Amino acid sequence: MNTTPRIHAMIVAAGRGSRFGASMAKQYTLFQGQTLLQHSVARLACSVFIEQCWLVIAADDTTAQTLDFTMPVQYATGGAERWQSVQAGVEAIRQSGAADTDLVLIHDAARPAVPSCDIDKVITAAMHEPYGAILATPVADTLKHSYAQDARLPTYIAQTLDRSNIWQAQTPQVFRLDQLQKVLQHVSEQQIAITDEASAFESLSLPIRLVAGSRQNIKLTYPDDAVLLSAILSLQA
Repeated sequence: MNTTPRIHAMIVAAGRGSRFGASMAKQYTLFQGQTLLQHSVARLACSVFIEQCWLVIAADDTTAQTLDFTMPVQYATGGAERWQSVQAGVEAIRQSGAADTDLVLIHDAARPAVPSCDIDKVITAAMHEPYGAILATPVADTLKHSYAQDARLPTYIAQTLDRSNIWQAQTPQVFRLDQLQKVLQHVSEQQIAITDEASAFESLSLPIRLVAGSRQNIKLTYPDDAVLLSAILSLQA
């Protein structure tokens, strides 16, 4: 297998992050004078494998192209669903002349604190896999399955789940270009609901390698996350 494919980085930034509750798109939240998107691009730029990055943005985004980034960026227009945005990015990468066995690295704009060593680690792992690899962390907390008779009523514990083989997925996620195109086409044709790109491979029982990542690689999802993320970015500076 070719162990030195080209790496095509992509940051998905077409959503608005409704759970965060801000009036602006979440990726433009400022931390230390830079937007989340700028921080995330800068983190990818630290990788020895990445020289430029595709930014997949919303059709009505008027902010991204006004920002300065630490490495060259190109733009693609995203869709209504995350997988549609990724598909648009993949199509742009393909049209740029990428080969079947090249690797596509997909990262969330809302994960600006991923350690650069983890980026290189997941890329290296994916180079030796036929389909790809993702960063993830083993779940440490006790997990409870819940039930409620009605959404307006209190929620109760149904049972404790076995966490021994449960991992929390992160990004970057890195996949072979041709295989990623195939599974996204499958998602489109079958109308499968996925929450990350690895889920698309899972729907076809294709093995994706888990690479243990840092717990510093948190995602800004809720307002409370901002305090912790700000502290992590300060420590990493």
